[in-house]
Amino acid sequence: MSELIRVPDIGNGEGEVIELMVKVGDRIEADQSILTLESDKASMEIPAPKAGVIKAMKVKLGDRLKEGDELFELEVEGEAAAASCPRSRTCRGPCCCRKTG
Repeated sequence: MSELIRVPDIGNGEGEVIELMVKVGDRIEADQSILTLESDKASMEIPAPKAGVIKAMKVKLGDRLKEGDELFELEVEGEAAAASCPRSRTCRGPCCCRKTG
């Protein structure tokens, strides 16, 4: 399942994207740093809220962002497989009910 990830609460104002640490196709972990924003007062690394695979980037270097702005589209791990699994309550990952051979 894809989810749109947005800028979290970064206080008042906005910041400029000075570093992108991920790209389309990258697999990321929850709390992994994904980009750096610089404001008049400080630089801050923004962490990923969830694990998954980056499907589309919505920002580029030099963009000015504020809370709520779109960052990227994330294919959330486990949710897509579990949603399509007939045993979704017990599914343990890339569809455990899929038969092989």
